[in-house]
Amino acid sequence: MVLDLLVIGTAISLGPLHNSAFILLLSARRGIRLGLAFLLSWLADLVAVIACVVLLTGGQPPSHHSAPSTVAVAAKLAIGVALVLYGGHRRRRPPRPHGPPRWAARLDNASLATAAGLAWVLQPWALVGAGAATAVDADLSTLDDWLALTGYCLLATLSLIVMEMYTVWAPTAANARLDALRHWLEHHQEQLIVTLSLLMGLWLVGRSIYELVV
Repeated sequence: MVLDLLVIGTAISLGPLHNSAFILLLSARRGIRLGLAFLLSWLADLVAVIACVVLLTGGQPPSHHSAPSTVAVAAKLAIGVALVLYGGHRRRRPPRPHGPPRWAARLDNASLATAAGLAWVLQPWALVGAGAATAVDADLSTLDDWLALTGYCLLATLSLIVMEMYTVWAPTAANARLDALRHWLEHHQEQLIVTLSLLMGLWLVGRSIYELVV
């Protein structure tokens, strides 16, 4: 479980879409407050999903090869297959022009509620679902699993935390460097999405088949 959560949390944190949107928020008026609203909403979404899983399992992992365990693994397998198909589809489609989306122009006047809602919209729900299916195996009677779940949520939010803190402590340098990062992300967005989708899809498929067989 720990290894899977580490891989999934890293993939979530590296996603180009929410990172680009977060940089745009930070560059807007009241950028630090908007960024904080986005960050807290993002983290709250992850915690809420994990909390729902824990409530369903009672904090006790289901027996290996039991019906609940098999359903969780099958869900990860389905997500993995979907990610592979999605990555392959995006790899074959014609390239699109680079640049921020149309709604980015309205972020300068965004409210805190809008920033928080944007975090929910941009959450990579397929990967969040894979993390939830993995968290089914958490045993909350042990400190290690508590730390694993906490670490997963923080790792999936790490890129946002780093950018928010950088902007707070060095706003001038952060604006220049994060803007350069945003332009790089926009020009490599398709490659990043395809690569992350295929790698994570193959990882989830491989791990799920192994768990079903062994």
